[in-house]
Amino acid sequence: MDELRRQCARMLMVGFMGRDPDADFHALVEEGIFGAVLFRRNFESPREAAGLCRALKERAARPFLLGVDQEGGRVARLRGPPFTALPPMREIGAKADAALAERVGRLLAFELRAVGFDWDFAPVLDVDTNPQNPVIGDRAFGAGPELVSKMGLALSRGLEGSGVASCAKHFPGHGDTVQDSHLVLPRLPHGLERLRKVELPPFADYARAHLASVMTAHVIFEAVDHAVPATMSRKAVDGILRRELGFGGVVVSDDLEMKAIVDHYSVGEAAVASAVAGADLLLVCHRAAAQREAIEGLVRAVESGRLSRSRVEEANRRLDFLERRFSHPAEDRWSTLGNAEHRELARGLSAQEVGEDPTES
Repeated sequence: MDELRRQCARMLMVGFMGRDPDADFHALVEEGIFGAVLFRRNFESPREAAGLCRALKERAARPFLLGVDQEGGRVARLRGPPFTALPPMREIGAKADAALAERVGRLLAFELRAVGFDWDFAPVLDVDTNPQNPVIGDRAFGAGPELVSKMGLALSRGLEGSGVASCAKHFPGHGDTVQDSHLVLPRLPHGLERLRKVELPPFADYARAHLASVMTAHVIFEAVDHAVPATMSRKAVDGILRRELGFGGVVVSDDLEMKAIVDHYSVGEAAVASAVAGADLLLVCHRAAAQREAIEGLVRAVESGRLSRSRVEEANRRLDFLERRFSHPAEDRWSTLGNAEHRELARGLSAQEVGEDPTES
């Protein structure tokens, strides 16, 4: 296979529909995609998830990262015994106890590693400043940047210290929107002074802590870039996240098939613009046609000169580093769930049954 195509394919992490990956998915694995994101639609139970993770890694026959959104509360893809039913992060944040947040991170990593995941798309570092926000709300640790930083960084340290990559989301901050970017493209009119005071400090602290990854928001921040969402904005990603905040880890887009993107741009255009802006990894979580469109778009953009080969190589180097730190081979750790260590980590953290995130399928 052409080396450029392989490098471009590696900038994708994809999902698939249903319980069994199809021929299109396996062809993308052969082309070199970085890994896969799993959702509730892909398995009925945690035990089935464990079998699927093992099968995917064995079929890939190379380092192949598996990611999942396992935040706690309503955003938890793995539910039911022996997994711990965690409360929303708002409840954890209300305790203002960094040691507790770090224990939550260790517990999440323990459970995810037992099933076969390498990367948790958590924590939410959005600051919950708007009670009308339909998508963040109790997923955030609280309404102040200091508390969000304290608890979010502690949870991230717990995850990464136990072998699972963390991912701070959703940069530069989705906490004050009144719209859900799964459904529409939100805009925020806040000036830079407000952003630097409220939305950005948790991400600045995460960058200084040299943690693994940051996920971008499909939100237009008018003071930063009035034309495109942050995911596609070089001013936001390269300008603020990389240069101003000094983040050196992997930048990953939110799913490019969300309506905030596909109602306004093609997936191919969004993929190219995101890569030019500074994203290293692109999530395309549903359709094989969209995933192929993203790869083809990246290849053509390099060939035309719009996307530099050096930008693609830079992204691949960052992905190499993440892979070396957090990729794990298929292994049988299911029996560790429910053992004394697991029970101690889970002690006092179980929640009453909570509703599921309606966007998680």
